Amino acid sequence: MSFNLPQNVPDFSTQVRKAEDSVWTRATGSSAALRGGRRLPSSDLPMYKDKPQRRAGKGSRWTGVIFLFGVLVVMFIFVTSASDSDETEEGGSWSLFGGSKSSGALSSKAKQALIKEAFVESWDDYAKHALGKDIYHPISKKSRNMAPEGLGWIVVDCLDTMMLMNLEEPLKTARSWVEHNLTYDQDYAVNTFETTIRMLGGLLSAHYMSNYDDLYLEKAVDLANRLIGAFESHSGVPYASVNLHTSVGVSSHDDMGASSTAEVASLQLEFKYVAKLTGEALYWEKAEQVMKVIDENHARDGLVPIFIRPDTGKFQGANIRLGSRGDSYYEYLLKQYLQTYNKETAYRKMYDEAMTGVKKRLVQKSKPNGFTFVAELDHGWDNPTLPKMDHLVCFLPGNLALGSTNGLPLKMAQRTSWTAQQASDLKLAKELMRTCYEMYAVTKTGIAPEIAFFNTDDSSTTDITIKWQDSHNLQRPETVESLFIMWRITKDPIYREWGWNIFEAFRKYERVLDGNGYCSLESVNEIPPRFRDNMESFWLAETLKYLYLLFEDDDTVLPLDKVVFNTEAHPFPKFKMEPLFKTGWERTEKSAEEVKRSVEEAIFEKKEELKIPEDPKASEGGSEGEGESENVV
Repeated sequence: MSFNLPQNVPDFSTQVRKAEDSVWTRATGSSAALRGGRRLPSSDLPMYKDKPQRRAGKGSRWTGVIFLFGVLVVMFIFVTSASDSDETEEGGSWSLFGGSKSSGALSSKAKQALIKEAFVESWDDYAKHALGKDIYHPISKKSRNMAPEGLGWIVVDCLDTMMLMNLEEPLKTARSWVEHNLTYDQDYAVNTFETTIRMLGGLLSAHYMSNYDDLYLEKAVDLANRLIGAFESHSGVPYASVNLHTSVGVSSHDDMGASSTAEVASLQLEFKYVAKLTGEALYWEKAEQVMKVIDENHARDGLVPIFIRPDTGKFQGANIRLGSRGDSYYEYLLKQYLQTYNKETAYRKMYDEAMTGVKKRLVQKSKPNGFTFVAELDHGWDNPTLPKMDHLVCFLPGNLALGSTNGLPLKMAQRTSWTAQQASDLKLAKELMRTCYEMYAVTKTGIAPEIAFFNTDDSSTTDITIKWQDSHNLQRPETVESLFIMWRITKDPIYREWGWNIFEAFRKYERVLDGNGYCSLESVNEIPPRFRDNMESFWLAETLKYLYLLFEDDDTVLPLDKVVFNTEAHPFPKFKMEPLFKTGWERTEKSAEEVKRSVEEAIFEKKEELKIPEDPKASEGGSEGEGESENVV
């Protein structure tokens, strides 16, 4: 079977590379231009680069006149050419006395070149000091593996970014490592979710983006066969971990053995795509069984607790949030529907119910400026919300926009059909996108913290509070992911402007001082910044990829109506299910009696776990359950 590749599949031919380098060299007019993956020598710097002032000596009058005349000629050329140059964006202008273009005047291709440079710099530093290692520290240049022989954590995760950016030499190095060094036959337990989205997703996307290189598919199928054992629980809900050698699932050592709801429900895109590529129904059936079990819990208004038990298939605890452990559950509800060309309507219904629940219970406004944010229900539906929002939640603006148009440009979607529900989702997407950007703009570095708290008191003078322990930045991609989607769908230039501001902040404050690599920050509110000596694989796989795509002018490059990105930014093509596959389950309504019985069972389990006596008189004087972990039912 075969799929239609997106247009503009990366072309590594010498002719294309030469043409691309030529255009980008002219566009950047700075040392940021690349040739063959290397920075251009200083002799290629443009004429308008700032020069140090020199004091004129005797007999220099004519020299000075000639020099002044030359400057005026150069200025005249710049002024007359800037207005019609295709190397500037609309509204851009040359800075005659600053010596270079302002960032707003750089073309989208020039900005792509700088983003590409950041990737190359990060990759080259990693490849020089730690090629093949799973964890890399750019400051100390130290590295280590998670599994004995390495999992390809960084190499595999960024293969498709290299393909997108037409990085021929780095890709050759990475592919060779995968071919000769990568093995998953290791007696080591890996996180089921992380290994699926990063490694399985990375290999599948590399197979797709490379015009179906069999090497990547062979590695992917081998890994899928090892991961599939995680689904062998009593309920079909995957265990948190799985041993790669034995393919035996391993319960979480924390959280009373429960798995994260987001993690068990964010494996479906990958395993369904493997099923489509191989024709093997087992992958499909195992993945969709999880969704059936979750739906049978009949979560109130579609909002699910963040833990679920593999043994029973029941939710554990009452903590509801769209941040960590909850986020990609909602993302994959929509994307499963989109992946099969909108045929699996069960997932669309679950998604719409959940978004209605989010609007009903979690969406709030900060004070004094009224930023829209998504709060948490850390103690369940009927308790007060917590005005806390992880940076992870910033996937939501893009997801809402994607759901409102099914990936089509806004104008096209509005011409076909446009409902109040779609308009409401897009409005919320725009409001949340503004808030996610404000999480960057409010800090000293212009980089967002891991977590923000929003003020809702009338006496508040600032909308956003950042606690010291939450002020670190891990180079996360969610905001730039949403900016890319919002740009593609609406074409509002503000999203490119915000994205460029974010990239410039990364470049200014997260670039290692010796110019070799980028790393995380200990606090976004400290200047000079303190580095957290680590480079996450998603910096290469997601953050820089989405920034690069944000400034891609050709919407046929990975078009949103033809591909779906997994939660690690790995693109898969949409496909038709027939004739081998179908949604193998149907949603059922839950009776009032069943709801009542479920509530009673949950109360009983909580009493048992907390050792709460049945006799109310026996518990006078205080509750033993106060201050218990969120993991307790």
